[in-house]
Amino acid sequence: MAISIKTPAEIQKMRVVGSLAAEVLDIVEPHIKSGITTAELDRICYTHIIYEQKAIPACLGYNGFPKSVCISVNDVVCHGIPSDKQVLKDGDIVNIDVTVIKDGFHGDTSKMFFLGRPTILGNHLCHTTQQSLYRAIKMVKPGLDLHHLGKEIQTFVEIEKFSVVREYCGHGIGTKFHEAPQVLHHATDNAAGITLQEGMAFTIEPMVNAGNDCIYTLKDGWTVKTRDRSLSAQYEHTILVTNKGCEIMTWRKDDTIPKIIMHTR
Repeated sequence: MAISIKTPAEIQKMRVVGSLAAEVLDIVEPHIKSGITTAELDRICYTHIIYEQKAIPACLGYNGFPKSVCISVNDVVCHGIPSDKQVLKDGDIVNIDVTVIKDGFHGDTSKMFFLGRPTILGNHLCHTTQQSLYRAIKMVKPGLDLHHLGKEIQTFVEIEKFSVVREYCGHGIGTKFHEAPQVLHHATDNAAGITLQEGMAFTIEPMVNAGNDCIYTLKDGWTVKTRDRSLSAQYEHTILVTNKGCEIMTWRKDDTIPKIIMHTR
């Protein structure tokens, strides 16, 4: 599949939808408290996307997914299905993964939230995962081989004694939810040869486990968990390759990385 190069008009639409996806994470955050269910958080996201943003929650109905966002708690790696039976409690770490469609384009992002006071391990895992994402983003520029991003993420994560999930990856994004190229979060020779070009848009979304990288999928066909029941964390941004670096299209005010990164050479 060919890698899409976005036009200036398409880029502007992606800026808009990227900011909407980021906004959903901002508006749901005050509600993430002990005693709330993940289904209620999903309803809050759905209501905001549909009625305030006049947009579409991309996850709802995607390959049969039943909810508007993915909410993954503690040892859930990704694709957690919000449920009225799942009540959040102090000490939980929670990932909310949001994809919004507006004017035919997708914006995709996720972040971790803490309930109450996080454990030392949970805090360190989430910080490491976010920093691995930031380190990869800071590398993005035209002419870079794509495989360098995964190598950087894996090296950093393993220094911290954590592991990177191999089965899932980032992806190109635009008018389709998932486009070429695949963006791996670990070192591999198979990604060599894909060179970043101005106008490419893709997600980087490392999933990092506190234990080993082994995972399994529940009978619901969606929920992915760590096999050793260790905690898992994920952060995700939609990135645009610019002429001198990159732009984070889903940037939030709580990000500790610039929205626009420029390289001098």
